[in-house]
Amino acid sequence: MSSIKLSASIRTRVGIYCTLTSIALLSSHGVEAATTLTITGSPAQSVVAAHYYYFEPSAHGPAGSKPTYSVSNKPSWAQFDTATGRLAGTPTPASVGTYANIVISVSEGGLHASLPAFAVKVLALANKAPVISGTPAASVTALQSYSFQPTASDPNGLRIVFGVWNKPAWLSFDATTGRLSGTAPAADVGVYSNIVITAYDGYSKAVLPAFAITVKAPAASAPPPPVATSASVTVSWSPPTQNSDGSPLTNLAGYRVYYGTTATNLNSSVTLANPGLARDVIENLTPATWYFAMTAYNTNGLESARTGTESIVVN
Repeated sequence: MSSIKLSASIRTRVGIYCTLTSIALLSSHGVEAATTLTITGSPAQSVVAAHYYYFEPSAHGPAGSKPTYSVSNKPSWAQFDTATGRLAGTPTPASVGTYANIVISVSEGGLHASLPAFAVKVLALANKAPVISGTPAASVTALQSYSFQPTASDPNGLRIVFGVWNKPAWLSFDATTGRLSGTAPAADVGVYSNIVITAYDGYSKAVLPAFAITVKAPAASAPPPPVATSASVTVSWSPPTQNSDGSPLTNLAGYRVYYGTTATNLNSSVTLANPGLARDVIENLTPATWYFAMTAYNTNGLESARTGTESIVVN
């Protein structure tokens, strides 16, 4: 009876032991998964000189972690960002060759992971020179604006910078667009020769044929037309007080002044509807001898006989 009880007891313990071992293994596996740090990415294996190279890996670690990146055997022409793992840069033609055993790693706390070592081959640039064209104006009149901007392009898509030689002092130059512009003062009349504009892509240069700009004197201004001289004459009189029949003049309405360049043809006149006037100024009279006479008129429109004619010489 004792043997049977002992056997049952052993079997029970074995069962408990196996169960606890299984639970412990499962728990251990869960902790390992939560602390794994990985890095992935496929960097380009080559780049043409003078072109931009870029690679940025991806890292996966515990939630909320901020991994730090590092690199070994970084090419001298590239820069590396320890916050993102980005490897980027533009190799020059002198950098042609293979840059091997580059390793990008990531670390977080005690965790560490690395990409497989890789190489980047910098290929020679089959560079073609830029192309520049344009026909600048050969002359400009002083005090007038001058402008010329060439057209340029680069077969390799590289950025172009413009240059200029023998630029006249009165012109300004834009190295980004190649625009030559300005206004020559009147004192800078003359010929400005051997002006050269170039387009440079950092490796090769294109040259626009040398040209000259002739600054011409401004055209002489035409003399102003003669200004007609004129003068004015003041005519004065004594207001009448009687009608022609000797009766008192009670309804005087105004005056008319007649004038002209001959005593028998006073073909100009001015009406002054103000009986209180005793003088008037006749303007815009050209040089000549001018003759004047006047009349008075009443409110009924009746006009008196003309006064005697007076004359004056206008110079």
